[in-house]
Amino acid sequence: MSELFRKDIMKKAVFFDIDGTILDEHNYIPMSTAEGIHKLQMAGNYAFLCTGRSRAFVKNESLLSIGFDGIVSGCGTMIEFQNKVIYYRKIDHDQIKKTITFLKEHQVAAIMEGRFKLYLDQEDFGDDMYIARLRQEVGGEMAPITGSESEWEVSKFSCATEHADLEAVKKGLEKDYDLLIHDIPVMEIVPKGCSKGTGILKVCEQLGIAAEDTYAFGDSVNDLPMFEVAGCSVAMGNANDRVKQKADFVTKALHDDGIYYALEYFGLL
Repeated sequence: MSELFRKDIMKKAVFFDIDGTILDEHNYIPMSTAEGIHKLQMAGNYAFLCTGRSRAFVKNESLLSIGFDGIVSGCGTMIEFQNKVIYYRKIDHDQIKKTITFLKEHQVAAIMEGRFKLYLDQEDFGDDMYIARLRQEVGGEMAPITGSESEWEVSKFSCATEHADLEAVKKGLEKDYDLLIHDIPVMEIVPKGCSKGTGILKVCEQLGIAAEDTYAFGDSVNDLPMFEVAGCSVAMGNANDRVKQKADFVTKALHDDGIYYALEYFGLL
């Protein structure tokens, strides 16, 4: 085991999704959430972000200033601990080219997500307000797909599928990727064998923490792999019904101090 880590069976590791769990669609974070996470750490436990966003899209200063011990990003394709990258899985350049060609042929508007940049062709999205928000948050770390081929560095894709034959798209991708289909017409495309759940297990292996000593907080379908491996899964009160049904515990909503309530309920503070 790397000297960066030490085994401490008393520690718990708590993994938090970002969107809909820690912050809302306006990037608002309840004060109680930051307070709860700080108390969690002061009690001797680890706090991790565990997000579907690739690392290039984890830029919110209010979020990062909370001071997490580590970040699992890109649905388990990248892991950081104490500001050091301990795992990263990128997609081969030829595979990226093959995939983006396939997506464009099937009228799928794609965002290629990497460690340093996001890539998208604006004309594929029209005046989508989400893309405007993305540009505002990521800033200069966004590039067009077309014309930037030499610099592609990608670990996953996020796609709008409203104009696509979803079954045909799934059939063409499922050999090489795991697909996360959301309630809205959005799909995440992740290298086979990578998920938020595998990210948690890799962290546990490195820190010498048993999986049963972990907690996972989430609100969306891409959080379900976390729920499958964590010792205790916590759905936010604003989560969709499918996520709530899979959770061990349903806390209050994000705006009702749901994170603090659950951390206190489980005696982690």
